[in-house]
Amino acid sequence: MASIKLENVTTDFPIYGSRPSFRRALIGHTIGGLMRRSNDRNKRVTVRALDNVSLSINHGDQLGLIGHNGAGKSTLLRVLAGIYEPTSGVCTIDGSVSPLFNTAPGLSPEDTGHENIITCGLLLGMTREEIDRKISDIGEFAELGDFLSLPVRTYSSGMQVRLGFSIATAIDPEILLLDEGLGAGDERFAKRAQHRIEALIERSNIMVLASHSTELIRQLCNRCILMHHGRVVADGRPEEVLEEYHRLASDDQQATQGSQVLVEE
Repeated sequence: MASIKLENVTTDFPIYGSRPSFRRALIGHTIGGLMRRSNDRNKRVTVRALDNVSLSINHGDQLGLIGHNGAGKSTLLRVLAGIYEPTSGVCTIDGSVSPLFNTAPGLSPEDTGHENIITCGLLLGMTREEIDRKISDIGEFAELGDFLSLPVRTYSSGMQVRLGFSIATAIDPEILLLDEGLGAGDERFAKRAQHRIEALIERSNIMVLASHSTELIRQLCNRCILMHHGRVVADGRPEEVLEEYHRLASDDQQATQGSQVLVEE
C-alpha cells in the first residue's frame, strides 16, 4: 500500500548577496519562512522553508495542507514530488507520485490536440496502452470535437485549458499531489471539472492538497495539517485543525500590526 514518511525533514534555501536587516528579519518572522545566518565564515543568509518536519501519511489519507503564505505548504508538496531535496532528514515514499500543479502539462502549440494527448499523457507517466484506452474519454470531456485534429495554436485560451485539464485528470495516481490553483475554464465547464477532480481523488490511494480554502479542505479532505513557519503545528480532523488555523491567523494579524508600529517608531 502507498505510504509517505518524513523524518526530521528540513529544507533551506540560500539567499546570495543579501544581509538581513532588522526590518527584513522581522518580516520573515511574520509572513514566511524564517531568515537566518549560517555559522560558516561567509555568514550566508538562508530561508528555512521546512523546519524539522516529521510526518506519516498512510493509505486512504486525503490530506489538506493549510497555513498562511510562506508557511511551507508548497515546499512540502515539492519535496514529496522530488522537485526539492531536503537539506537534512529523510523522506521515504512507497508508491508512484503524480504531481498535478497546473493544467497545462507541456502542451505543444504546433501539435494537434490528438498528438498532445499522447505526448502529455506520456509526460504524466501513462503508458501508451493507457493513453489509447483513455483518448476518447479525454476528447469527449474536453468538448473539442473536430478541433482535436487541428494544431493547439488555433485554440482559444479556454479550449487549451479544457484540453490540458482533461489530460491531466485522466491519470490513475497512487499518490496524488494537488495545488488548489487549478484552472478549469468557464463556469459551466468548472462544474463538470469539480466532479472530475473528485473522481480523480477517489482513484488515488493518497491525496495531498495545498490550499488556502477552508471550504475546499472540508469538501475534499479527511485529515488536515496546519503549517506555520515551516513546522507542523496541528494535525487531525479538518474541523479541529481549521479552528486552530483561524485562531492562529488572528494572532498573526495582531502580531503583524504590533510589529508595524514598532518598526515605524
